[in-house]
Amino acid sequence: MIKLKIKNVGPIKQGYNTEDGFIPMNNVTLFIGSQGSGKSTIAKVYSTLSWIEKALVRGDFTPNYLARYNRFKKQLAYQNIGNYLSDKSEIEYIGNAFKIKYKNNKLTIDRNIKSNNYKFPKIMYVPAERNFVSSVERPDLIKRLPLPLYTFLDEYEEAKRNYTDSINLPIGNLKFEYRKQNKKSWLIGSDYKIELLEASSGFQSFVPLFLVTKYLSKIINKKENNSYREINIKEERIIREEIDKILSNRNISEDVRRVLLEKLSARFKYSCFVNIVEEPEQNLYPLSQKEVLFDLLKSKNKEKENQLIITTHSPYIINYLTLAVKGHIVKNKINNNSKLLEKLQLIVPLEATISPENISIFQIDNGIINKLSSYNGLPSDENYLNEFLAKSNDLFVELLKIEDLCQ
Repeated sequence: MIKLKIKNVGPIKQGYNTEDGFIPMNNVTLFIGSQGSGKSTIAKVYSTLSWIEKALVRGDFTPNYLARYNRFKKQLAYQNIGNYLSDKSEIEYIGNAFKIKYKNNKLTIDRNIKSNNYKFPKIMYVPAERNFVSSVERPDLIKRLPLPLYTFLDEYEEAKRNYTDSINLPIGNLKFEYRKQNKKSWLIGSDYKIELLEASSGFQSFVPLFLVTKYLSKIINKKENNSYREINIKEERIIREEIDKILSNRNISEDVRRVLLEKLSARFKYSCFVNIVEEPEQNLYPLSQKEVLFDLLKSKNKEKENQLIITTHSPYIINYLTLAVKGHIVKNKINNNSKLLEKLQLIVPLEATISPENISIFQIDNGIINKLSSYNGLPSDENYLNEFLAKSNDLFVELLKIEDLCQ
């Protein structure tokens, strides 16, 4: 399992509250906490280090290249967290191919000799600002947007171009349709049709997430994907030459260099999909949050090595994840009883169930990361988000007491 240690980086201070401080990044990993607590910081650091490991395996650059001229900080700057580093910052990443450590303003990179099972990943960071790509016309022409948003926009445009027919959405009983001729996106109901630009903020946030996840999980999936293939020696040599040109060009910034290298990586065959999603619940009704989470889990479950990383403020996401875990437990007890499986399917889609061993939930408070406890494999109700729901009930009781005093 990939591990990540992070201390004194932005809002993260003490880091993971264990002896070694390493966060085990499970198949499905959630981070919960208040605004500015550091959820996204962890997700962005993990995204960056996963990408660096992939780039090292691919041969985009050497460890020595990355360790010089503050290039590591510039890689973090791609996610707008380069200035989060201080003299006290400590980051350590143990991946399947490389160990990456940043401490005392020094970067060291070593091969992980204990593991040789590296799977070439497609890494997608889905930013919270994603509704921007569907709420304005030609977002690609707008300057000074966050760089991850441009990357996400590229994947969104590619996903739309690859779906020529209408697609059923898991929420709202709607279909999505993209017209290449006029480059317009439509939502189609039973008796109406509107442009996505005119839709609610919930759909503007959800549709890009849904399409990109669906498209990328499809091209990764070995059973569905016929377009991606292993490159031959000649093709690899050409790619290496293009990489050398990018690295030797002093007229381009590190941010642009990274984008160009990532575009080249599309020629390699991916083995798994790392889907890092900020706030999947964004602007959505609770029942819609359930469908979104189940859809993300379905995509994750298409390949064993896939990962789903989520940051969330929503207690519903935790509760619905509990349903997916309990669904897995129940499914294993049913023993192919078709009637019981049909009943289970109505509650939790079988493709969205997840083993309790494959999930981890961490909550962040005051710069400290703690793992959420579990009960019989299920996430505990005693978490940061549910506590606030309980506090609102306590406050209501206090109001009733004051009301009684008025009589």
